[in-house]
Amino acid sequence: MQLSEKHKQYWQKNLRLTGGLLAIWFVVTFVVGWFARDLQSFTILGFPLSFYMGAQGALLIYVMLVGYYAYCANKLDREHDVQEGEQ
Repeated sequence: MQLSEKHKQYWQKNLRLTGGLLAIWFVVTFVVGWFARDLQSFTILGFPLSFYMGAQGALLIYVMLVGYYAYCANKLDREHDVQEGEQ
């Protein structure tokens, strides 16, 4: 099955969005943990940044990533007229 140019643009934008959000997820999950000792000097609400990210910050960022993806995916679906139903 050949994809039309419109479908190719849709999937290219969707993959770019997914790749960007995965890069943020990787930084929050692995890079912050890797540099945890170096991040001890920064504080958020009186806690070291590495502790805050492990306890709450990463979870908040994950929820924001999911919400942002849902918002952008819906917008992209409407732009390319592939939405599932009327909203």
